[in-house]
Amino acid sequence: MKIIAIKDEFIKLGQAMKLAGLVDSGVEAKEIIQNGEVSVNGEVDTRRGKKLYPGDIFSYNGEDVAVQEKEK
Repeated sequence: MKIIAIKDEFIKLGQAMKLAGLVDSGVEAKEIIQNGEVSVNGEVDTRRGKKLYPGDIFSYNGEDVAVQEKEK
């Protein structure tokens, strides 16, 4: 499982996918998300702007990514 650390309260799903290295661009993330290929906490979510908070886990193409708070 990959882990991404965020410094803000939340990160949007499309941005999180880019940060995790799962996609190369926001356009690519948008298409994948809208096609229903991404799940958040075990449920398919088609909103690119879905807010992810520390503790959330999203999955794409067999890869799980956990969101955690960046240590200060």
